[in-house]
Amino acid sequence: MKAIRRFSVRPVLPEPLRPLQELARNLRWSWHPETRELFQCVDPEEWRAAGGDPLRLLGSVSAGRLAALAEDRRFRRRLAAAADDLQDYLTGRRWYQEQPEGLPAAVAYFSPEFGITAALPQYSGGLGILAGDHLKSASDLGVPLVGVGLLYRHGYFRQSLSREGWQQEHYPLLDPNELPLTLLRESDGTPVGVTLALPGGRSLRAYVWKAQVGRVPLLLLDSDVEDNGAGERDVTDRLYGGGSEHRLLQEMLLGIGGVRAVRAYCRLTGHPEPEVFHTNEGHAGFLGLERIRELVEQGADFDAALECVRAGAVFTTHTPVPAGIDRFDGALVARHFGEGGELPGIDVDRVLALGREDYPGGEPGLFNMAVMGLRLAQRANGVSTLHGQVSREMFAGLWPGFDAEEVPITSVTNGVHAPTWVAPEVFRLGARQIGAGRTEDALAVGGKQRWDTVADIPDADIWELRRTLREQLVEEVRERLRASWRERGAGTAELGWIDGVLDPEVLTIGFARRVPSYKRLTLMLRDRERLTELLLHPEGPVQIVVAGKAHPADDSGKRLVQELVRFTDDPRVRHRIVFLPDYGMAMAQKLYPGCDVWLNNPLRPLEACGTSGMKAALNGCLNLSVLDGWWDEWYEPDFGWAIPTADGAAMDEDRRDDLEAAALYDLLAQRVAPRFYDRGTGGLPGRWIEMVRRTLTTLGPKVLAGRMVREYVERLYGPAAEAQRALEPLAARELAAWKARVRGAWHQVAVDHVEAVSDGPLNGTAELGSTVSLRVSVRLGELDPSDVEVQAVAGRVDHSDRLTRTVAFPLKPTGAPGLDGRRLYEGPLTLDRTGPFGYTVRILPSHRLLAGGTELGLVATPPEATGEAAGVLMR
Repeated sequence: MKAIRRFSVRPVLPEPLRPLQELARNLRWSWHPETRELFQCVDPEEWRAAGGDPLRLLGSVSAGRLAALAEDRRFRRRLAAAADDLQDYLTGRRWYQEQPEGLPAAVAYFSPEFGITAALPQYSGGLGILAGDHLKSASDLGVPLVGVGLLYRHGYFRQSLSREGWQQEHYPLLDPNELPLTLLRESDGTPVGVTLALPGGRSLRAYVWKAQVGRVPLLLLDSDVEDNGAGERDVTDRLYGGGSEHRLLQEMLLGIGGVRAVRAYCRLTGHPEPEVFHTNEGHAGFLGLERIRELVEQGADFDAALECVRAGAVFTTHTPVPAGIDRFDGALVARHFGEGGELPGIDVDRVLALGREDYPGGEPGLFNMAVMGLRLAQRANGVSTLHGQVSREMFAGLWPGFDAEEVPITSVTNGVHAPTWVAPEVFRLGARQIGAGRTEDALAVGGKQRWDTVADIPDADIWELRRTLREQLVEEVRERLRASWRERGAGTAELGWIDGVLDPEVLTIGFARRVPSYKRLTLMLRDRERLTELLLHPEGPVQIVVAGKAHPADDSGKRLVQELVRFTDDPRVRHRIVFLPDYGMAMAQKLYPGCDVWLNNPLRPLEACGTSGMKAALNGCLNLSVLDGWWDEWYEPDFGWAIPTADGAAMDEDRRDDLEAAALYDLLAQRVAPRFYDRGTGGLPGRWIEMVRRTLTTLGPKVLAGRMVREYVERLYGPAAEAQRALEPLAARELAAWKARVRGAWHQVAVDHVEAVSDGPLNGTAELGSTVSLRVSVRLGELDPSDVEVQAVAGRVDHSDRLTRTVAFPLKPTGAPGLDGRRLYEGPLTLDRTGPFGYTVRILPSHRLLAGGTELGLVATPPEATGEAAGVLMR
């Protein structure tokens, strides 16, 4: 029989055990080993059955056991210590509180998914895990962040395999009352609701649930409420599901509803109102429109409100390809923001203009969420140095007239939350070396001096640690593989071979991630005979653990999974290579530490960052990767290997994959495996251990999310808060009017003539250190010198006279304009480098409230042959 209704019955804890409830509801337990060990002591068997979830544990432990613990003085002392420790963590001064004044009172961080813990399955992959790590590190550093997302009743799908190896999806129904969540309520006890207007007089209502992530509240909006119609109730049914309108409604609820949820939370709790709004990828971009609506309601006009919103906004893009961006039909967006829709009082044409692809190569009929995100944020970034470069090229059309390197998109390389991803055994080894407190500090805050002590750990201890982690992975793989085969229909009598799968003494390689085509799950299968030789090598074999999910609508990705699964089913190799279905956080926390080598072979430069290799590195796992994302930035031969790429523009795809697969096999056979099996004194692989040591000391401080969040605070959040404060209503109106005036008059701005005067002749050569005086004649039309900056831009020139490695410096106006309206600007140009050298001049808009000269996308440069000596000066 099936239940007609389901609800949760919560235990009544004895008074001495009441602190367990607070410890269970604050997700700090997910990265705090002592708290998890305390819950394990409550009932070890039930803890395992609950999957390490404290709330599930407390809901299943017997009343008799709880009564016994209430009388156990030793347990009560441990509980009191854990509760006191949590209180100190929540209220004590941390890194942020020690910084100079001026940082934002609060920051709102919006993301479509958050990977905090397997006990709150609201993530699909790297974007969500990154968002979860961002919140945790903000908590550790004391950054006053408020997270905002959606609560998906089915989460992301669970993955299993058919007997034929085809991916199958399952969507378990999640009950918020069984999750570590609290419903946000008004003072009279009624649930807090946010409402969006929909076309046709309909409405979309959502309740707000709160997860407490250490010091950081995470607000999740849930549309499964009785006030909604059936279609509206399903808006937050599953992550990245449904059609185009479904996705649009999700993103409207996330952005617009999310701002309203933040306002309600601050009103009810007294939390400071955010001064900075951080949009993690374009899905939440509508939050800027809601902030504009708020200001328009307070009396601002649209343009002034837009300037104010932009000043306090940060936009992070995570995709290196246009296909990864959400784009909606303009007519669909117009319907939802037109008459009877959301944001009344705002002209729908102004809304559409923010997301319109009105640049060369764009499709003006589409509404681009990333384009809107960039237009609504004064500060934007990619997630690695290479990705920042790719993003500047991808979005250069928004800043016509500027070289890609000047497009105002910077980069903050991602990091990972070490306390979440470092194995307890690694933590204990560090604690033995420098103490638990300093180890926690090293993992949360970073700092190279804290990591250099790894150099003092004996080789034998490092190798024993690696062997222990490998053994644990072997046990985990066998258990998961047995469960997977049972789901595929195998009987117990068929599964005896699983007891011999993997060997704790064999070089172990890991590969786990989402399965879009660019990540090339099956590159390792390019030459199956050669791979088989590597797996079965008599002296130096390798073994490979693979995991990953294809998107439910991606049949090509599912075919890649099936292709790999069928290879791993081959009795010749199935003890050396395995595919584990249902990749998620719980699996990852065993997989990263247990591998010796982490493999990553995407198509360069399509991996924006690729943080899985960072998590592996924190556990002493070496990286073997294409030079893409973070590995392109930090790779050194001392602690890993780079897979050569064949990424020329004219390269055939099959030929490219053949070449890169061959390079991968060569590296494994000739360099990786020989170094692992090269044993010296005491049977230890000394050179391998030294690479592990260098991985920890060199990469450890760099790959931390603590380092990442500090960069966001110092480089983006702090400046955004200052800009937001500077744009009080009068200043915002002034800036908006100035921009309109400059845009209207810019067609009259021109560089007329450039002269260069030098002590010696300028006949194509000059001496290092000499100075050239530049005289530039310009037309400003209706603009004043205070509206612009006239710059000289100098640097090296390539074979086509394109300037590189440039330096820009302002020229000064001299005297009044001539009778013909021309103005003269002058300044010295020092020839400070040898080799091919050149310069040009340009005019940019200039205002004290601009983030930079490129902000308006306006520039005036010389036409051809503006002066007698312009161009190349030194050869």
